[in-house]
Amino acid sequence: MAADIELASTQVSRSSSPRHPLGCLHSGSGSGIVPTIENVVSTVNLGCKLDLKAIALHSRNTEHKPQKFAAVMMRIRSTNTTALIFSSGKMVCTGAKTEQQSHLAARKHARIIQKLGFDVKFKDFKIQNMVASYDFTYPLNLTRLGNSHSEVSIYEPELFPGFIYWI
Repeated sequence: MAADIELASTQVSRSSSPRHPLGCLHSGSGSGIVPTIENVVSTVNLGCKLDLKAIALHSRNTEHKPQKFAAVMMRIRSTNTTALIFSSGKMVCTGAKTEQQSHLAARKHARIIQKLGFDVKFKDFKIQNMVASYDFTYPLNLTRLGNSHSEVSIYEPELFPGFIYWI
């Protein structure tokens, strides 16, 4: 049974304890539980105001519906990422599988915008969230796990089917 784990921190803390945050023992030699990162979400400030209509009109793979959402959605197929670009110059990049891929993808999105004539800078890049999954190969009582780790986790299957654990 696979359990989804959302890692909502920019850094994974590494303690000297041989106990994994979910209560499973693992060795310090690198073996043990290794989740698969599914998505890395990052933000960056492009340092200038942006004309979203111009970006949507002059860029490929963009979508802009101002009556529905206040951002341009830009996709880059080669990186399999999507950026949400706001008129304030803030950008959210999703879809990468590693922190490095997220950084590279955000730079590619920024470069596309820069080539359109905007005075783009690349400021305050930050990893905001990482979503990972792991197949435990045995059933987990997620309700009990959530109750015993309520300070650092959420499990509300009526709202979201995944178990969320902050590290």
